[in-house]
Amino acid sequence: MNKRYWFLVFSLLLLNTNFTFAGAQKEETLADNVASAMRGSVNNANPPRLVFKDHKEGQLWINEMSRRLQKRIPDDWERRKILTSVHYEATRAGLDPQMVLGLIEVESGFRRYAVSNVGAKGLMQVMPFWVRYIGTAEHNLFDLTTNLRYGCTILRHYMNIENGNLYRALGRYNGSLGQAKYPNAVIGAWKNRWHWDKSNPTQEKTSW
Repeated sequence: MNKRYWFLVFSLLLLNTNFTFAGAQKEETLADNVASAMRGSVNNANPPRLVFKDHKEGQLWINEMSRRLQKRIPDDWERRKILTSVHYEATRAGLDPQMVLGLIEVESGFRRYAVSNVGAKGLMQVMPFWVRYIGTAEHNLFDLTTNLRYGCTILRHYMNIENGNLYRALGRYNGSLGQAKYPNAVIGAWKNRWHWDKSNPTQEKTSW
């Protein structure tokens, strides 16, 4: 094969690949009480559900988020399953579900079986060492709810470390603390594509 052929092949791969910021959370020593709390969180599995006081608002939310996600995940049942799980696990961890959707967009492009070059797995690109630290050998990071539960628990942990500073917590989550590119990408995706205003539920936010 000549060089021109391989150049064309590589160019096509670049055009058809969605590059994301694969996660690389740093291994760290956890205080016993922190590890215990995180372990309790990831092992407390409940069936995902939308967490809205008003059922109608919940339906507006999932219908609108499903519309935005349609191009990336064509199957309606799969979209709604992911969105319901995201809303439940994010809310459970005290995180904004729309921000978590932005993080997932940046981390994995909503590919459930994504694996980064450093071994991070799934929608939220969770590093496998977390299973050793706070989980059990039976936990599968490619399982939808398991991955989201881990990812939201880990981000909540970093939010606590950073006293609620989302920008720095996102840097820790991606293993890029002190660098602006990743937090800006997540916050940009959140604000530009996933922001939710219940007073204007069909605002012009488009899928990508």
